[in-house]
Amino acid sequence: MKIGVYGIKFNPEKISTFQNLFTYLKTKLDKNTISIYSGLFKQLVGKIKDIDGFDAFSYSDEIKNYDLLICLGGDGSILDSLSIVRSSNVPVFGINTGRLGFLSSVSSEEVKKPLDKILSGNLKYDRRSILKLTTKSNHFGDINYALNEVTVQKKDSSSMMTIHTYVDDEYLNSYWADGLIVSTPTGSTGYNLSCSGPIIMPGSEVFIITPIAPHNLNVRPLIIPDNKKITLKLEGRDDEFLVALDARSEPIKINEELTIEHGEFYMNVVRTPNHSFFSTIRNKLNWGLDSRN
Repeated sequence: MKIGVYGIKFNPEKISTFQNLFTYLKTKLDKNTISIYSGLFKQLVGKIKDIDGFDAFSYSDEIKNYDLLICLGGDGSILDSLSIVRSSNVPVFGINTGRLGFLSSVSSEEVKKPLDKILSGNLKYDRRSILKLTTKSNHFGDINYALNEVTVQKKDSSSMMTIHTYVDDEYLNSYWADGLIVSTPTGSTGYNLSCSGPIIMPGSEVFIITPIAPHNLNVRPLIIPDNKKITLKLEGRDDEFLVALDARSEPIKINEELTIEHGEFYMNVVRTPNHSFFSTIRNKLNWGLDSRN
């Protein structure tokens, strides 16, 4: 089995987590089958033992033959890893070293048991829908995909914007708001949730359109099939707004048109024992904290 390890930033406070993982991998696998993302590798040199002889990778085409990508960090690390995984179909396994994780729900203290199962060939994963953004100016280049959401919003505290929205070229609504979120089921527990959008179970073939602080209080989030094409046309007093794919954002001109649809591929997120979607939202959102339970 060939494994890649990905992370955005090494946190010295979590040095034991990193050390334990690499020591574990080195005892289980040949060092020639383990690679570390180059940006993370540079941060680990001189701090972590047992990484001598490991390869480093930098680009998505280098991991197309990998069997697994381990992401160290929080949900942000998994979201960011999309730019590396892309259409390779390499399953992603998240180890949560932060505070709140819906995707990386396995804590560093309980990681050995699921990894033992994975390395023994018992690898199960869920397919997660991907959003694809198309603009005339080709914002985001060839990494124009998002796992959680595509967001359009005003750049600062200036006046609201108007987002004229079409579904399969049929006019839906003009949202007078601070912005608009188009979310996948995976992203339903992210920005969408904080804007009073619904929680959607992964695997549901839908997108969610959720306004951000709408001026018309009777406007509500809308769920549509994910085989629909969403077109956004922007209007407002400012010349530029912000468009974001998960945590990556770029300015966009007022006359730019955005097309959002399902990507050509899915992202495979490893499913671990005792960490179902229902148990995760109960634990993360503190459901059931009631004296009657």
